[in-house]
Amino acid sequence: MRAQAQDMPVFTVVIPARLASSRLPNKPLADIGGAPMVVRVAQRALQSTASHVVVAADHPSIVQACQAHGVQAILTRQDHPSGSDRLAEACQLLGLPDEALVVNVQGDEPLMDPALINHVAALLAARPQASMSTAAHAIDTLAEFTNPNVVKVVVDASQLAMVFSRAPIPWWRDGNAQGISALPEPRPLRHIGIYGYRAGFLKLFPSLAVAPIEIVEALEQMRALWHGHKIAVHITPQAPGPGVDTAEDLQHARALWATTAGA
Repeated sequence: MRAQAQDMPVFTVVIPARLASSRLPNKPLADIGGAPMVVRVAQRALQSTASHVVVAADHPSIVQACQAHGVQAILTRQDHPSGSDRLAEACQLLGLPDEALVVNVQGDEPLMDPALINHVAALLAARPQASMSTAAHAIDTLAEFTNPNVVKVVVDASQLAMVFSRAPIPWWRDGNAQGISALPEPRPLRHIGIYGYRAGFLKLFPSLAVAPIEIVEALEQMRALWHGHKIAVHITPQAPGPGVDTAEDLQHARALWATTAGA
């Protein structure tokens, strides 16, 4: 167990890793600076104050690659329909109690900021009414605002999520009367795909009925809101490093690793 920083909650980072990828085959094992991408993600997470960092893999080759680099990994089922289901199984395998805090760092985020991991964990610990936490940052460009692949989030006065959408929200009624030509103020928020959970909620989540809006938007977090659970949102002043979905993304991540994280 790693030493815990003063005033930081005890939490575990779980990194779900699935070998199959339609756009980038064997993505978790793609080399970045001499190590598999999932190992690089774990190494970034190990720079946070997490007490444990564990990769939840769906294939023995991922487990073996992690172990070869000194990263803890467990083997989970291959037929999970979502990353949340894989995380729920990981909680069971790790024997985490319901009150334990778990941060889900995606296995294709080799440039994730360790400080952001800490913020997401700390926010959940400070918000007992929330089952989940996540992060967002202000959008800078119209291209991001109108891009359906960029998920937006609207928060309330307590920085609890009201809604997530691929649509450009909030809709600027007066400024967008003739089409979207400028960003509204205050700036819309881009959702960052990092999540904190209470382990008990993670174990419950797979049994919750799929929400209609979740199906339409293809956003799994809407299931939590639809069932009345709260999601606290940490607003960070800057965007995290880019994730990896395609071969072009991989080349970009390799270049950034060589000049920043890998320096």
